[in-house]
Amino acid sequence: MADKKKLVVIVTNGADNERSSVAWSVANGGVASGMEVTMFLVSSGVDWVRKGALEHARLNPLDPTIGEMVKTVTDSGGKILVCPPCAGVRGYEQDDLMDGVTLAGSVAMLDVVQQGAEAITF
Repeated sequence: MADKKKLVVIVTNGADNERSSVAWSVANGGVASGMEVTMFLVSSGVDWVRKGALEHARLNPLDPTIGEMVKTVTDSGGKILVCPPCAGVRGYEQDDLMDGVTLAGSVAMLDVVQQGAEAITF
């Protein structure tokens, strides 16, 4: 059986920008298409995976909540990587992040790209 196609979605925006919702929606589309999805959260995008941040977040009323979309990614075995300096500048440490989220820098994300992943940035 052939390896799954890989997709890296880089999220640079937080709750102040609807492109965040688009990023999670595209990631969910990748999951639905059978792709192996890796999220790389940078800048204010790291705020999405802070514990307690997702209870009611919905930027686009036609999309599921961000929390539901994050759960789809993690339930599929997808990875969520968070830029350590971006988390650090916000005072976040590993314990401040949701279960299953990993502090990992660009080298970890680029490793997935070197394995043939397509990368999309929002």
